[in-house]
Amino acid sequence: MSESPASTPEPGGEQPPQDPAYTAAVIDLLGAIAYGELTAFERLAEDAKLAPTLEDKVAIGSMAAAEFGHLELLITRLRELGGDPYAAMDAFRVGFDDFHAHTRPADWYEGLIKAYVGEGIAADFYREIAAYLDPATRDLIISSLEDAGQSAFVVDRVRAGIAQDHRLGGRLALWGRRLMGEALTQAQRVAAERDALTALLAGGVDRPGLDLAALGRMFTRLTENHAQRMADLGLDA
Repeated sequence: MSESPASTPEPGGEQPPQDPAYTAAVIDLLGAIAYGELTAFERLAEDAKLAPTLEDKVAIGSMAAAEFGHLELLITRLRELGGDPYAAMDAFRVGFDDFHAHTRPADWYEGLIKAYVGEGIAADFYREIAAYLDPATRDLIISSLEDAGQSAFVVDRVRAGIAQDHRLGGRLALWGRRLMGEALTQAQRVAAERDALTALLAGGVDRPGLDLAALGRMFTRLTENHAQRMADLGLDA
């Protein structure tokens, strides 16, 4: 996952893990993150085929391996909670697959931007929700979203590409904006379609309703983090 710029999620309480409603919400969340890790592994493995040098192929392959390692930890935790990890992941399959179908990279550089920007937006979203979880689950999620080396690698390759062809910057800036729009739409869809995740975004399964102001601040932070990532790449958001 891409490294996230600093953000300040809304403070959340520590829910009791023995609460069935809370456990169901955590299983839902971990299922979403686990399927995201699986698709990240698959996508990076495909991106490695487009890499222009052997050094790039090895670097991308190493990132893919790290994503799979995160996936294995999430599967273990899902089983500890009494969930079926494959059923938990399958609940998000259509939504994630639709997102990737709509954002298929056309070349090596678009693949790099998607790995950095797209995964970064998803990681920010899940970190926001993790702020409301018990420490053990929160720590697992944060560790599973750690940068697997993408940030420095992508920034270096994209900036070098733009230096060689200034027209590349305009095209990649448009691609980054498209990814942002698609990712936010996907995040809103995931939250809206899964009652357990909606409850967590409301600040916990024990709260009566969604705090729209807090939700608005969360999406503002996601947008600000995206703008910072684009700036790091030398691109306009």
